[in-house]
Amino acid sequence: MLADRKIWAAVQMRRGPNVVGPFGLFQSFADLLKFVFKEVVIPDGANKGVFVIAPLVTSILALSAWAVVPISENWVVADINVGILFLFAISSLGVYGVIMGGWASNSKYPFLSALRSAAQMVSYEVSIGFVIVTVLLCAGSLNLSEIVLSQRPGLGTALGLPGSFLDWYWLPLLPMFVIFFVSALAETNRPPFDLAEAESELVAGYMVEYSSTPYLLFMLGEYVAITTMCALTTILFLGGWLPPLDFAPFTWVPGIVWFLLKLCFVFFMFAMVKAFVPRYRYDQLMRLGWKVFLPLSLAMVVITAAFLKLTGWA
Repeated sequence: MLADRKIWAAVQMRRGPNVVGPFGLFQSFADLLKFVFKEVVIPDGANKGVFVIAPLVTSILALSAWAVVPISENWVVADINVGILFLFAISSLGVYGVIMGGWASNSKYPFLSALRSAAQMVSYEVSIGFVIVTVLLCAGSLNLSEIVLSQRPGLGTALGLPGSFLDWYWLPLLPMFVIFFVSALAETNRPPFDLAEAESELVAGYMVEYSSTPYLLFMLGEYVAITTMCALTTILFLGGWLPPLDFAPFTWVPGIVWFLLKLCFVFFMFAMVKAFVPRYRYDQLMRLGWKVFLPLSLAMVVITAAFLKLTGWA
């Protein structure tokens, strides 16, 4: 969160958080303490059980997705053969926390925001699903570690070049990489698709009745989901823990370092989009998802499958 604020400030030629701790490093901890020690306020008309459970659902689902994310070779909690399906299923369930929070508040603003947020997240999950299918066609496995290792020989080595970043799927599947990146922004309610929390229209969105620790849990779930999508982008398109050049001294660096550097790079792109892309209208958001990304991703699935079949690379 500190990095998000610092990058945003740098684009606007501000300093950002710079008072609490050296270079403002402790600002996030100060915010944490502020939220923890605030009083939890539950509206009288709210469904108290669902109201309290909603932020827990959001944060727990977001954290559980990391169980199958490999951060280096053999560095994964559960190296299951259907890891990508597990991740996709868990990210899809995140919409329930939003709906529960909006409905349990017993207020029109959060309920409207929860509905449009749910529609937004479901719409872009369809495109993300087709993007994942194209990667699975190329990798031939649902295991996330196998998907990373399948990017070791690739387009670059086929052209006679040494192993490098040209082998990763971002190059042959460039349109899908772009679609996945934009869909990940919409899936995690990030600007310019943060219509669930558009202050000018719906106050603070589905979280408007929340305060203190429940609000903090919603924010935790949101930022963990953002980090998960950055990690998934790294695994599917940027070679995971593989070095950008497959020779010394790059191969001397531990895989986890390359993974974290790539993850930070993707998050930097997320933060930059927030800083300089204006917010979409809701009709533009839905048109982009259903009339642009869905036909494009579906066409790319057919083209990729046909190419792999005809060339024998499958």
